[in-house]
Parts: sequence; structure tokens; C-alpha cells
Amino acid sequence: MKLVLFLAVIAASLLPAAAHAQTIGIIATPPGSYTHSASTAVAKAIADLTDLQVRVQPQGASPLYGVDGGAAQFGIANYFDNVFFATGTGEYEGEGPKANVRVVGNLTPLTVGFYVKKDSPVKAIKDLKGLRIGAGFNAQKTIKRTIAAHLAIAGLTFDDVRQVPTANVVSGAEDFATGKTDAFSFALGSAKVKEVNAKVGGIRAIDVVGTLEGLKRLQALLPGAYITVVKPSPGLDGVEKDTHVLAYDFLLVTSPKVPDEIVYKVTKAVHDGRKAIVETFPPLREFDPAKMAAKSYAPLEYHPAAIKYYREIGQWPPPQS
Repeated sequence: MKLVLFLAVIAASLLPAAAHAQTIGIIATPPGSYTHSASTAVAKAIADLTDLQVRVQPQGASPLYGVDGGAAQFGIANYFDNVFFATGTGEYEGEGPKANVRVVGNLTPLTVGFYVKKDSPVKAIKDLKGLRIGAGFNAQKTIKRTIAAHLAIAGLTFDDVRQVPTANVVSGAEDFATGKTDAFSFALGSAKVKEVNAKVGGIRAIDVVGTLEGLKRLQALLPGAYITVVKPSPGLDGVEKDTHVLAYDFLLVTSPKVPDEIVYKVTKAVHDGRKAIVETFPPLREFDPAKMAAKSYAPLEYHPAAIKYYREIGQWPPPQS
């Protein structure tokens, strides 16, 4: 009886700590998307390395709305989308500037492929002229812009293809899998790409090689974007050989309203949690903790608590600032 009472007292003493464990949220796009998988990997690392509980909160629209509005403390989005969101330009024209987004750090170069069936005669972006391509993307306007950028590299626009309305990047991939479109765009290494690859009997990423003028058109549509080369890898379905693809930095962001203590813990956990992050989501293998604060992402600012951590470990200020 004494032992039982002793254990009951010990258990009771632990309840307050468990009950007061803070829960934070990471806004993500729908399951199957690169952002959702990346958010899940980051959430696991944070939960493993801190006393925080983490929930991934999928939604159809840009994660930045959730961060700005306070629906979640963190989100993951590419650099150019952050710029347009913060300045009220691009897809956010008419919404006005938004001041509630701060950079925690760069996670990785996000590489994006434009895929066709493995036996498709399409070899270059210019060959997409006249073919059926997903369009609209009213729930995820960023995807429409990245597709427009792909087309622009070859001097094409949406007027040069047959537009098939779709809601977001996941539904666009599903349209391709069911034969509604002839090509689709998606982040390399995503679960959805693997699923589509299996459904259609094989896919192939189109090699994106642009002229100097094409690259200028790309930069006009996607500030900060660039073209990089990816090599074949077991985790990269559709990449059969060294292939040129679009890339842009993928940022973990937060709000100035999130307490410094939480942002500091998250920054440190992500920095220290690379091994766990990559094990959970291998496409994040390019994540380099030493480069989390390697760039200035104007007009966005870093969160003060993230700056504090980077300064403590000798990674502040950014070399380019």
C-alpha cells in the first residue's frame, strides 16, 4: 500500500509538467506535398529535441496566411512567395503589405521538376506548346507562377498551352495521373511524385536549359530563383540523368508575435536536428545547418531570437548582408 501511494504521489507530481507542455503548430500544404513532408520532418526534430509539442496543420492555401494571422506559430514557404506576401505584390496584389512574417532560417534549395510520362516525346519545355497543362491553382497561386516561370524560360506563356483548371499542386498531380493533363510540376522527391510515377508506369523530369534571355524572364517571375543540376538518386523519381531544374530557397518562417523563447528553441532544434530531419524526409538531404543564416532575405527580417542563436554559434551576420 505504501508503495502504491508513493508511486501515486510521484505520478501526480509529473502531471503539471505534462499538462503545461507548450504546443506549437507548423502550417503546411496538403499531405503528399513536399512542404507537408518537410514540415513533418521538422516537427519531429523539434519535438525530439525540445519540450515542445508540435502539430502539423495542413491547409489548401499558402502557409503564410496562417503564420501572419496567428493560426500557427511557424510555416515553410519559398523565398519568392515570402517576398510577394510581405510586400503585397504578385499573387497577393491588392492585399497590402503584411508585417507579421520573420525568417527563422533557410532549410534547403527546393528543386522543382516538370514531369511527363517516361515515353513522352517531350524533351524540352518548348515541346509543351499545345499540350494540356494544369492552370488556375486558385487555392495555391504560387504553383501557377512556378509553372509560368518554367514556360517563360522557353519563351512560352499559358496562352501557348491547353489550360486545365485545377485547385492546387496535389490536385494538379492527380489530374496528370488520371490522364487529364500531359505534364505536371511538383517538388522533386515528394511522396506524390513517387505515387504518380507508380500509377502511370514511369515519369521523366524535363531538362530545363535556358538562354540568357530565358533566365531573365525566370528572374522576373521568381525573384531569387535559379537553375541547378540534380543527379539521379533512388529518392528522385523521374530523374534518369543529370537534369537541369528550377530551384529556390525554402524558408522556415515565424511571426514577431511568437515568444523569443519558443523561436530560440525551434531554431536550435532545427540546427541540431539535421540527422533526424533527413532520416524522416530524405529529399531534405541538401539541408545544411551552416547555411541557415547564410543569406539576407530582404525585405524580410530574421526573428530576433533566431539572430541571437546564430550569433551565439558564430553564424551571424549573413556573409551577403
